[in-house]
Amino acid sequence: MATEPIKDGSRRSLVSRLRERNGDDRPHFVVCGSDALVYTVADELINSDRPLRLTVLVPPDLRPDAPDFDDLIARGVRVITAARLDERTFREAGLADAAGLALVMPDDMVNLHAALCARAVEGDLRLVIRMFGTGLAQGVRRLFADCAVLSDAAMAAPAFVGAALGEVAPTHFRYAGRTLYVARRGEVSADSVVVSLTAPVVGGEVALLPSDEETAAARPTDLVLAEATDRSAGPAATARRLRRAGRRMSLRRAIRAGLTRKVVVAVLITLAVTVVSGAMLATSSGIKDLWNAIYEIVLTLFGASDVEHGRDAVAQVAQVVLTISGVALLPLVTAAVVDSVVRTRLARDRGEVGHITDHVVLVGLGNVGTRVMRQLNDLGVDVVAIDVSPDARGVLIAEQLGVSLIVGDASREETLRAASINTCRALVVVSTDDAVNLQAALHARAARADVRVVLRLFDDDFATRVQDVFDINISRSVPRLCAPAFAAALLEREVLATIPVERHAVLVAAVEVAAGSELDGAPLNSADRAQNARVISMRAAGEEWVDWHPDPRRVLAPGDEVVVVARRAGLRVLRQQAAGPLGELDSAGQ
Repeated sequence: MATEPIKDGSRRSLVSRLRERNGDDRPHFVVCGSDALVYTVADELINSDRPLRLTVLVPPDLRPDAPDFDDLIARGVRVITAARLDERTFREAGLADAAGLALVMPDDMVNLHAALCARAVEGDLRLVIRMFGTGLAQGVRRLFADCAVLSDAAMAAPAFVGAALGEVAPTHFRYAGRTLYVARRGEVSADSVVVSLTAPVVGGEVALLPSDEETAAARPTDLVLAEATDRSAGPAATARRLRRAGRRMSLRRAIRAGLTRKVVVAVLITLAVTVVSGAMLATSSGIKDLWNAIYEIVLTLFGASDVEHGRDAVAQVAQVVLTISGVALLPLVTAAVVDSVVRTRLARDRGEVGHITDHVVLVGLGNVGTRVMRQLNDLGVDVVAIDVSPDARGVLIAEQLGVSLIVGDASREETLRAASINTCRALVVVSTDDAVNLQAALHARAARADVRVVLRLFDDDFATRVQDVFDINISRSVPRLCAPAFAAALLEREVLATIPVERHAVLVAAVEVAAGSELDGAPLNSADRAQNARVISMRAAGEEWVDWHPDPRRVLAPGDEVVVVARRAGLRVLRQQAAGPLGELDSAGQ
């Protein structure tokens, strides 16, 4: 996720403040939240191995999915329980000397109010705010100068969509006039590949940020970071294919909905009588020309023919039967249309879906589920949504999009059967109840062993074990998936993007070489370390041009900017290599 760089004056002011801080020059960060995300963000900050002080503010009524904070307290985290996030609470938490504040409450208005109170306590403060509403997020970015606004739902939804469709999550970012995105190696040309993200290694494992030797064994399904020069064979083509398939599927569903068994039988009998009578009439009348035969049959069918006493009995009988068939056919067609409209509306009112295939069953219409539904709908994929509450956030949006909706308990087999689980392409379970999510996944597997299941679980360790033991295709923890982006936005302003890869997240960052640092005078390949940090470009000091294919033997100089795709630990080591004598304190203040 792109962030705004801090101005040099603010950085020097912050460093000076830290040096004067009661003998403890570690930067102080505060994180506020009430669910699992506050724990995972705090855990990411502590695991960053950066010298910092951390305070966590939580309400008395933590959500059930929030883990126990005892292990964080044991690692030196100060945890404060506060009923309100106001100026008094922030002063008691020591926000006046803080370098940054992360507001990750699940309510947009609570986070906005807390941000306003925080700025009243400390004006020179880095803010990272969790927001669901995109319109409000844009306004908040303009309201606060040094602020990053992130949506955990927006970050997690593409991963769930990609997992459901068996495609790569649509992750992309723009840097130096180029758009880079994640794709499978087989979907892009070799010239557009910037760096390999995954490759197979010995033992069937997958290496993250592999070496050049490991990349040589890469498969078409392995992930790469590619330049979007021509995406016709990649995600865009997939989207177009899915949209076309979706339109065809909608047409088939409409036809099936309109033609009930009784109507189909009546129409087929009428058509059969019409064909036989028409053939008899044409033969008896001696008509050999095809067009004239069709002309007389159609006119007779719809009652426009004249009475002809001179015809033989066979022709007269055929003419009478055709006329009666025409009288019967028009009401049958009208009945089919009316029956389709009435049955569809009644079925929607009762929460019924009807016969549907190759769709995605989506359980949970909260923040994440609503985003997933929108993206699947944009791709033209049929969705059947399930939520236990008729007042869920995404219910109104589902109605606006025309998405089939069932209000019911997804942990019950009959609810899943009503959503046609036997004929779906995937089940995506993203409700906020882990028990319901797991029960729905297991019921789906019992109904159909080969169904693709994408499961949301709040505890990352639990998600990993469930995926292994119950043979679930994908199990994801949204807080764990999004926490690296929130921590990076708070600590590392040089981070350009956060990319989810498999069950990990890698960072795209621009690191500047400082005078007197370990990288000053070293070759560029000193910054490149397989499975930790891979160099993708560099910019020479004082230049605007970016070299996307730099010579690894090039000697680095002060002011050079190196762009890498790295794990958090790899980025931390690289930052230390690039930092000058005062760099560690400077970067700590960030």
